[in-house]
Amino acid sequence: MVAFTEAERDAVYKTIYARRDIRRFRNEPVPDEILERLIRAAHHAPSVGFSQPWDLVVVSDDGTKSAIAEIAARAIAAAREGYEEPEKSEFAALKLEGIRESPVNVCVTCDPTRGAPHVLGRSSMRQTDVYSTCLAVQNLWLAARAEGVGVGWVSVLYPHEVRETLGIPPHVKPVAYLCLGYPEDGFPEEPVLQQEGWRDRLEVEPLVHEERWEDERTTDDG
Repeated sequence: MVAFTEAERDAVYKTIYARRDIRRFRNEPVPDEILERLIRAAHHAPSVGFSQPWDLVVVSDDGTKSAIAEIAARAIAAAREGYEEPEKSEFAALKLEGIRESPVNVCVTCDPTRGAPHVLGRSSMRQTDVYSTCLAVQNLWLAARAEGVGVGWVSVLYPHEVRETLGIPPHVKPVAYLCLGYPEDGFPEEPVLQQEGWRDRLEVEPLVHEERWEDERTTDDG
């Protein structure tokens, strides 16, 4: 069988369209067997040159989570100062992380030296190691949604401080810090930032170009 059955195909698309960035979690642990399945899903992501540049640091200790949450709090406060009103107040009202509340955190890293000195396919595009790592993040995220587990990507952090807190080697890049747990209020029908009025999903048609980039097309109302 080459193609999936109709039910299998529909399940894949349902998972993609129902995936959400979750910030509020119930006080309920993620079973070890489910976490293991999520990690294995991440590890089965495609990677350029089959380099598999990712590592996953699983964090459940409250002290470690608090240390990361403090880094996030400082980074979020600094980011807030970059906005003018009314966006500044709107930004302040957003919940941008659930580090302490989520039962488990996972830091996904990228080792640019894995497979060195010659990784097939990376000679002219060196950043494909990071791109490959992001595919592992997406695999984990989609698998989590299928399991009913919420994932929140905390992007407002200082990577060098995360590296120091988690004992990550100097040459390894922290790419994604993820909060995992069961959503407090379920999975919303649309992305949280869209619900909050921060930004709407773009229409897909202006993003698709035939043969060559069409300069007159724009995706920004400004």
